[in-house]
Amino acid sequence: MSATLTGVGVGPGDPELLTLKAARLLGTADVVFVPVLDRPDGATGPGRAEATVRGHVAPDRLRRLPFALDDRGGVTARREAAWDAAAAAVVAAFDGGARAVAFATIGDPNVYSTFGYLAHGVRGRRPDVAVRTVPGITAMQELASRAGVPLCEGREPLTLLPATAGLAPVADALAGDGTVVVYKGWRRHPDLVRELRRQGRHGDALLGRALGLPDEWIGPVDDHADDLPYLSTLLVPARRDRRGGKL
Repeated sequence: MSATLTGVGVGPGDPELLTLKAARLLGTADVVFVPVLDRPDGATGPGRAEATVRGHVAPDRLRRLPFALDDRGGVTARREAAWDAAAAAVVAAFDGGARAVAFATIGDPNVYSTFGYLAHGVRGRRPDVAVRTVPGITAMQELASRAGVPLCEGREPLTLLPATAGLAPVADALAGDGTVVVYKGWRRHPDLVRELRRQGRHGDALLGRALGLPDEWIGPVDDHADDLPYLSTLLVPARRDRRGGKL
């Protein structure tokens, strides 16, 4: 059997939102890697992905990969060093005899995921490794479901942006005719709230934090601004005046 690296989307945090395929691959992989925050003190406590999959993976098959998830300013030396170290660890697992390696990522491995950087590094070191992905439920889907708000209807566009891209693209999207979702609000949350107020979209907006976890919270965008986590989701539904109005 050829060596295979699979990025497995495990959803926003609720273990019950894993797909059957994700659960099967996690349960049969030789090694399952999970991302954790690379802390200056070297500590690597469990992250959200690990907490989500631990019911499907035996502890002896679970390994943590530190990433510089809190770095700002694009591709930093710390980020690149973490990507390289993570790729080397995966290659070492293959060199040690593993044939099926999985990387559990929150949400979907093809939507703002660390998996793409890891896969790039592994391909460069071991071109013979087959790289695959298993889609997962995204935070915007979970927030829309919990709030009872359709993400898009009829001809409405759906715009997904990271707050790290700056305020200008978010402002342009809010001025449009569809639903806007913003990930990674974190330190930029106050600026986002001001822009929502400026465009008259504040009353429609919803904020989701810790989706699927015991401390989950869904509500108006003003609350929890001071302790907003990096993995937060802002949902601004499209304006709809009647049923089927956008068909």
